[in-house]
Amino acid sequence: MTTEVAEKLYYRIGEVESITGIPAYVLRYWESEFKLLRPKKNPAGQRLYRPRDLELVQRIKTLLYEERLTLEGAKKRLISESRRTDQLEFGMKEATYAEVLKRIRDRLGVLRARLGP
Repeated sequence: MTTEVAEKLYYRIGEVESITGIPAYVLRYWESEFKLLRPKKNPAGQRLYRPRDLELVQRIKTLLYEERLTLEGAKKRLISESRRTDQLEFGMKEATYAEVLKRIRDRLGVLRARLGP
């Protein structure tokens, strides 16, 4: 993504349209088809896309227009990619917890040695 895209917290649908080249009516259709694409709405009902929504729109565009997947194929690919990311994050958290537990165990061992038999 460009630096212009990374600077803002929220983008309106017209801005997303100009950044991605995807017409607004297609973006609204994709919202109904892809459950992962859920931009927030302000009190007036206008869609507010976050940078991660913008990345998702770009990814959907790539899957549909460049890789020539069907809607169903793109949905399956996105779901499998999101699961893989969740598993990686869980694995990293698990490794961090294991490291913390090892340090606690080592400290307890040192304290036990100081207290004696």
